[in-house]
Order: sequence, then structure tokens, then C-alpha cells
Amino acid sequence: YSIAFTGSGTWIGGFDKVFLLGITPDSMAETFSAGVVIPEFVFVAFQATFAVLSSVLGVCCFVLRMKFAAVLVSMVLCFTFAYLPIARMVWYTEGFMFQLGALDFAGGTVVHMTSGWSALVLCMILGKRLGFGKEQMAPHSMVLCMIGTGMLWVGWYGFNAGSALGADAIASNAFTTTTLAAATAGLAWAASEWLFKGKPSVLGFCSGIVAGLVVITPGAGFVTATSSVIIGVLAGVIPFFAVAYLKKMLGYDDALDTFGVHGVGGTLGALLTGVFADEKANSVVGPLKDGLLMEQFKAVGLTIVWSVVATAIIAYAIKFVIGLRPDPEIETAGLDLAEHGEQGYEH
Repeated sequence: YSIAFTGSGTWIGGFDKVFLLGITPDSMAETFSAGVVIPEFVFVAFQATFAVLSSVLGVCCFVLRMKFAAVLVSMVLCFTFAYLPIARMVWYTEGFMFQLGALDFAGGTVVHMTSGWSALVLCMILGKRLGFGKEQMAPHSMVLCMIGTGMLWVGWYGFNAGSALGADAIASNAFTTTTLAAATAGLAWAASEWLFKGKPSVLGFCSGIVAGLVVITPGAGFVTATSSVIIGVLAGVIPFFAVAYLKKMLGYDDALDTFGVHGVGGTLGALLTGVFADEKANSVVGPLKDGLLMEQFKAVGLTIVWSVVATAIIAYAIKFVIGLRPDPEIETAGLDLAEHGEQGYEH
């Protein structure tokens, strides 16, 4: 928190409040929303949820094939050197991208692009799961997939509407645009699947909903309800092609499609924010509208380069020091049993 949200640097912050030093229940924080002042512990806790989500998304891409020690080290280092600088640059009032005028309402660049592009790098360096492409590796429970998607959708309102940092008109707009984009994207993904693969699936519908949530995230509080429907259609189509075809073209194994949904989706959302941001939805857009798309391109480019380079350095350093993958025998037996002495299911 201190590195991201204190000090005067445009790229990295200071250590004034390391370990929450000096913050009390009475402390108030001026946030990235103009004129919004809230209890600082509330802001700290809210920002912590974004940080945790980004770390979890990065982990999900390489399930079944990375040493637990390497997972822990990579989470700490990627969080410190990939996530925190981007959060600083985008969301702190003196941050580099904030000063450029780039917009990210709830984490399209900070959370989804950072974790998505980092996931691509990790997948490339780690290699594929044993048996990938030869054995069936479909989700083991579509029921749990549907339940999880529903939980994500509801929780996402906390991210998007909550990023207004108040119960106001902007929060209500973010709530509405999030709903419309997610619903539209779910239908668009299922329709794309039906058209190009012959059958719509529950997995595709769920993937589309998540893609819609991702793509609307950076613009949820900046675009109108009408624009959110258009964004939802694009969110259901472009990430679908990334997952269905781009993954095969690049030859990587991403267990959760973190790159296809979050990396591609976050990038798409950041750019579409530059296209559809409207001062009718948020007065903040007015002074920034001219040239906004170019600033969004700059933010996207910087986020990609920073995330890719930082993650590659971290991954190769871990590979050299402690190794990334377990022995094939351990990987075949299963990391749950080999590294933790337990299994998810005992029957």
C-alpha cells in the first residue's frame, strides 16, 4: 500500500506507511476520485482485494505443473515488481499514466492486463502440462463452474460499482454497465461458439460472462449503458477467438485462459474505454476526451511491456535458483499429494 499510494514518485512510491505505519481508525485518505475522502483503512482494505485478485489470476494459469515454493516466490515478486508499479502509475494522482490522462475505472490495466500478460509469459517459460493436447483436460464440474461464475458476477459489483468509492450516480452507472456487458458477452460468446464450433456450451457462456466483466472493468464508470452493450458484444467475440484460436497458434497451455480472457480482455477494455468514454456518464471524461484513445494506447503499451519484462526476469531467476517445475514423476502423481500430502477428493 505504501509503495503504491504514498510519496511523490510517478513510477514508484515510498515507505512512509509501510506496515500501515501511522494509519489509525481516524485517518482519512484522499483517493484517485476527485473530491472523495474516505477512512484510510477502508481504502487500504479495498485496494487489498484488487491486489489479491491479481495474484490469484496469475497463479491459475499454471496449475498442476509448478513447484509450490516457486509459486509462493513468484507471487511475492510479481506482486512487488509487476503489480505495484502499474497500480502506482495508473491509480495514484501523481502516477505516470494518471498524469497522462489515461483512464482505468476498476482495474482493466492494473489487475487484468498485468495478470493476463504475466500469465502468458509464465505459460511460455513453464511449458505445457504433461499430456496436454493428448489427454482430456476439460473442467471436472460444470456445475461448480456455473456456481463460481455466479459468485464472480455478484462479487464484481463490489469491484466495479465499488470503485466509485461512494453510493452515487457513478456507482449506479457502473453497476448497470457491468450487468449489461456481462450478460451481452455471455450471449455473444455462446453465439460465436455455436457459429464456429457447431454447439454452444455452458463453459462458453460462463467464459463469455467473465470476459464481459473483464472488458467493462476499465470503463464501467466512464461509459453509458448503450455503449456497454456494444462493449459486451465485442467482449464475447474477441476473447473467444483468443481462447479458441490464438492459443493454438501460439502453442501455450493456459489452464484458466487467464491470457485469453483477462490479458486480451483487459487490453480490449482499456482501448474501448478510449473509444466510448462519455462525459454524460462521468464528468471526469470531459477534459480528457480529446486524445484519450491515444493515451489509452500508451497505457496499454506500457502495461504490456512492464508486465512481460518483469515477469520474464522473475521467472528465469526462480528457474535458475530453485527451479520452476517438479520432476515428471511428481507431476504425474499430482502436486496435491506429492507436495501437501492430501487430495481435493478422497473418493
